[in-house]
Amino acid sequence: MKCRTCGSKAVVNMRQHKLALCKEHYLEWLPQQVDRFIKKYQMFSKEDRILVAVSGGKDSLALWDILHGLGYNADGIYINLGIGTIGGYSDLSLQKVKKFSEERNLGLRVFSVIEEFNESIIDISGRTKRGMNRTCSVCGLTKRHVLNKVTRDDQYDVLVTGHNLDDEAATLFGNTLHWAGEFLLRQGPVLEANGGLVRKAKPLCRFYEKEMAAYAILKNIDYIYEECPYSTGSTSIYYKQQLNILEHHNPGEKLRFYVHFLKAKKDGLFSPLKSIQQSLHECPECGQPTSSPDLCSFCRLMSRK
Repeated sequence: MKCRTCGSKAVVNMRQHKLALCKEHYLEWLPQQVDRFIKKYQMFSKEDRILVAVSGGKDSLALWDILHGLGYNADGIYINLGIGTIGGYSDLSLQKVKKFSEERNLGLRVFSVIEEFNESIIDISGRTKRGMNRTCSVCGLTKRHVLNKVTRDDQYDVLVTGHNLDDEAATLFGNTLHWAGEFLLRQGPVLEANGGLVRKAKPLCRFYEKEMAAYAILKNIDYIYEECPYSTGSTSIYYKQQLNILEHHNPGEKLRFYVHFLKAKKDGLFSPLKSIQQSLHECPECGQPTSSPDLCSFCRLMSRK
């Protein structure tokens, strides 16, 4: 397989795009495409203060690297969840993030769940009875709470996450299976700020996980390969596996699924998002926005014994 641009040996073959590229031209192509979609969906500008949620994995570190290379003003935030013993998963992830930021002289904020709440995310998940995936759901709730608070308190213009196409397609698949209307309405490359909720953007939403892995490897980004030990059996992984079967037989199927969904939204398939926007108010405990009549979901969780 030869590189379409220069004719030399290709190192990445993207069947879904009918495109093969060598190392040099792949490392040029992907950032160019990321920048194109940032502009297409009007995610943010070079003047904006951007906060990137980094986990130590390939997607978030690759995204931070790309934004830095494109000249965007992007700091990172790492949430230490306290998973594992000393030197375990959370500590190893933090080491990767610190090394990455120091090598590039990038601003990094570290938020410790244990220092802030006196409990690890595993301890906090013990407050709920959400079943086998309770740790994942509580982790997601906690991270959303923390990221919104830090972005708002430190006056960043936008919170950026490294969700790739596989992540977005799996979320869309699950929400469609359950016809979760509110979540379908809110899913997209950009979620506008509203009622105390900060602006969020996903610059990698149209890029396959394999594409991001290839970029990280070719750029020699040192990322954590291990999955979170508590992600085993999660619903999102199961949905990804099913979508991978479709993708294997029909290259590009995940991209078409997601892009056609975005077009359907733009064409007015769904009713305007209104009820959730009109009912948001400040949580009396933490001040974060909530549609609940009393405490927000996070504060209700933390009030349990």
